[in-house]
Amino acid sequence: MNSAVSAGGQPRAGVLGAAELLGQGRLAEAEASCRDILKRDPLDVSAMCLLADIGLRMGALSDVEKLLGRCLDLAPDYHLARGHLAHFLFKRHRFDEALIEMDRIDAAGAGNISLLLLRAQLYVRVGRTEEALTLYREAEGGGLQSASLQMSLGHTLKTLGQQAEAIAAYREAIRLDPTAGEAYWSLANLKTYRFSPDEIAAMRGVASDENVGREEFLHTCFSLGKALEDAGEYHEAFLHYRRGNAVRRRTVRYDADAHRRDMHALIEFFTPERVSSLANSGCEAPDPIFIVGLPRAGSTLIEQILASHSMVDGTQELPDLISIARRLAGKSSPDDQSHYPQVLAEMSHDKLRALGEEYLERTRVHRSGAPYFIDKMPNNFAHVGLLHAILPNATVIDARRNPMDCCFSGYKQLFAKGQNFTYSLRDIGAYYRDYVELMRHWEKVMPGKVIRVFNEDMIADPDAEIRQLLESVDLPFEQACLDFHKTDRAVRTASSEQVRQPINAKGVDRWRNFEPHLDMLKESLGPALVGYRE
Repeated sequence: MNSAVSAGGQPRAGVLGAAELLGQGRLAEAEASCRDILKRDPLDVSAMCLLADIGLRMGALSDVEKLLGRCLDLAPDYHLARGHLAHFLFKRHRFDEALIEMDRIDAAGAGNISLLLLRAQLYVRVGRTEEALTLYREAEGGGLQSASLQMSLGHTLKTLGQQAEAIAAYREAIRLDPTAGEAYWSLANLKTYRFSPDEIAAMRGVASDENVGREEFLHTCFSLGKALEDAGEYHEAFLHYRRGNAVRRRTVRYDADAHRRDMHALIEFFTPERVSSLANSGCEAPDPIFIVGLPRAGSTLIEQILASHSMVDGTQELPDLISIARRLAGKSSPDDQSHYPQVLAEMSHDKLRALGEEYLERTRVHRSGAPYFIDKMPNNFAHVGLLHAILPNATVIDARRNPMDCCFSGYKQLFAKGQNFTYSLRDIGAYYRDYVELMRHWEKVMPGKVIRVFNEDMIADPDAEIRQLLESVDLPFEQACLDFHKTDRAVRTASSEQVRQPINAKGVDRWRNFEPHLDMLKESLGPALVGYRE
């Protein structure tokens, strides 16, 4: 059903005009037109549906669910609206609910290729990766030829460890769209792929094309940086890394001073007395194992080791704890005053326990039945105090890496989303410094709560370090943990191919090739440059 058609099947001229504006990319005008229609006829479900579609495209999600709910109350068989609702729920990380809506659409025989692809995305997010692959292959076999489909197919194959097939899909994406910077970056992001001279020449062409889009340009810059670094052209590689980071930095919102204030607010709130007052609150379940720190610090390696154990489910970087913290903050805009963490002092033990239970329920969709599971969202280091309050028996592992290797590796990484501090050497150095300071505080006020694992120690003596890690998290020894690189599981992070190989020292001191360019990083790190192991 087209959103420019009424629930009764009759075209509405006003909605047709709004749909045409939307098709032209004139979203603000389309939105105004829909709102004008609804003022005249509040029951116009096609206008409701189109307005919700505009909200989805603009990222203005606050009214979308209400609009679609009203629309479906009036027209339960309006499957386009139900598809938009599934899309909204996907964006809100409410994956189980999204799949329920998809099932309703399929039961009515109203599915289409776009909904098939949405279902595939949902399967990826809940760990049903093989099923996602089947759907992408179905779309491909049905004749759909697009660079975006090949990208999704490549990502899924990469997650499953089918590297050769993933490479073929990424190359096909480039064949279909020679300016597909994301495809080049996906090849680079395998970390094990080496570009040919012809591919490097093609990327140089994209990076010098004045008409290429911003995203294509910056993806290509990061890809060229990786290709030239592998070729030993370190100076030129850095220039491309810097170009890509400069473009991305202008598109994200990050304030290093504000981040420092937030970290100090946590330190000031979580005094020894406060921590003691929060003891014996929260949900007592020991299920979660949180791996925290900075991106590119070795957290995926630790996850792969632990997820190789029969008692541990590996999941992914879960957003749920951060989502709870943001809700507690009560901010409707970035400039509003945060109520977090102070709001915790006002909460009863029952409310704190409910938050812990909420986290466990929200993450259940990612688990496969093992007693324990891993949440490796690195930014959760800021919320160890919250964990103490709502999940006191959870395990916390601090994955720590030499600051120069860690920070520069993050600077070279183009993240799909978040991690906005990584696009400036000054910002990432300050962030690492704040992280070390806060982790030192957690260890002081919660002795024994945090297990620290140094990446360099793991590389130097993996047998001893893995055995010590298992002992620290109270897991019996299993040989599979030493043989982690043989474990057949889906891995979605940038290190997916690296953790499918035996531990090696290839990443140690890689920053030294770029040392002439890294004075700003050293300066920003300050005392953490040499004191990170204290």
